[in-house]
Amino acid sequence: MAGTYQGLIVYGDLAEEVQRASGIRTSAPFRHWIGRVLYLVVLEGHRRREPPLTALVVHRQDGMVGEGYKSVLEVAGEPPIVNDLEREYHAAAARLDCYRHFGAVLPPDGGSSALAPALQERVNRRRTPAPTARPSCRNCFVQLPLTGVCDSCS
Repeated sequence: MAGTYQGLIVYGDLAEEVQRASGIRTSAPFRHWIGRVLYLVVLEGHRRREPPLTALVVHRQDGMVGEGYKSVLEVAGEPPIVNDLEREYHAAAARLDCYRHFGAVLPPDGGSSALAPALQERVNRRRTPAPTARPSCRNCFVQLPLTGVCDSCS
């Protein structure tokens, strides 16, 4: 995924890939062991001075990196990020670093950091202002058309 601009992988797919590549299968739910695997990836990446590959791993439902991302900050000696959305923006910047470091083909402008599509969609919905109600007729209380003149009372 690091070699593909804006590429991501969800935890379940990563867990399946780890088992396939290692030849070791388990019936234990991946949420019981994938965090430890990712922590080891964080440590090794930090030792190599590489950007955190764990930033590319997100939850299928919401597109967020999740609580385990705090290990990226801890290992790098950075302060914790309590706000979920701030953590996601940090991870988005780390993903761009991964794409650049691991040779992804970037757009001519060099690319930009981005939230996972599922999360970006949620953020956009929150930012969309609620439509303002149009005024009502003073006589019949029906919402006025765009003309501002009541069709029933005029």
